[in-house]
Amino acid sequence: MYEKAEMRTVMARLLKEAIQQDENIILLDADLARANGILPLFEEFPQQTLDVGVAESNMACVAAGLASYGYKPFIFTFAAFASRRICDQVMISIAYARQNVKIVGTDPGIAAELNGGTHMALEDVGVMRSIPSMVIFEPVDCYQLAKAMPQILAYEGPIYIRMFRKVPPATWFAAEDYKFDLFKADLLRSGRDVTLYATGIEVTQAMKAAGVLSQKGIEAEVINIHTIKPIDWHTVAQSAAKTGCGVVCENHNVIGGLGSAVAECLANHHPIPLEFIGAQDHFAEVGKMPYLLEKFQMDAESIVKKAELVLKRKKLSC
Repeated sequence: MYEKAEMRTVMARLLKEAIQQDENIILLDADLARANGILPLFEEFPQQTLDVGVAESNMACVAAGLASYGYKPFIFTFAAFASRRICDQVMISIAYARQNVKIVGTDPGIAAELNGGTHMALEDVGVMRSIPSMVIFEPVDCYQLAKAMPQILAYEGPIYIRMFRKVPPATWFAAEDYKFDLFKADLLRSGRDVTLYATGIEVTQAMKAAGVLSQKGIEAEVINIHTIKPIDWHTVAQSAAKTGCGVVCENHNVIGGLGSAVAECLANHHPIPLEFIGAQDHFAEVGKMPYLLEKFQMDAESIVKKAELVLKRKKLSC
């Protein structure tokens, strides 16, 4: 159903259904409705949509104001603008004021591709994690997004949705019996030797790496952490206790994102040797995804190397 669908198209479809059922849902855009796939909704529902122009900070404040009157606003822009550019407005007008605003940041990290380093949000999770009460959700594929939407709509409070815009690298949650929980991580593959904690587009790379490791006699457990904050500490710690070492894989700076969240969690609950896949504290650059994955060592081959390294560290620590 969703295998070849773009995530932005599925998001628009889900929001259309929600708007038809709830007149309090309002979509706000900062002149990127076409790019983010929601332009048809602006044409179909002019009373429930608003384009504020290239004014992201103002958009956040307008959304907060609408929420204070009982509306349920969703604001859309690229992830770089949904985090860095509007941090103060998100902090004060939305989170501090406890407003029910959903923030959709698209093309996170290297997904921005040819838009280049200025548009690549490799620090957005770090920005949002530092804001009290903020929930951070990153769907892996369109099926997971569809499963998540009812819970997102029902949740009272701010959520940052870190969303890949186009066709996801692979589909992992198409099974009809898949039970989604916004606050519980997913066990994608069971293993005994090393845990690969992954989110977003890195889930596909982690699953590929697990296959390669299996051929080498190493059984990797793969955990998809779709909600980075609040992190499912129980699942994270349980897997750490089982395998004794881990690699955190994310499309983000290794500082402040999922890697930091997992490390903080395990420091409190079950310390183990960890290695980190992601941008190594540097800016991004223009390029297509395959090139950028290899350039920043975020591909499956790099995960395999990190897993082998952390396994050696585990043996030394025993």
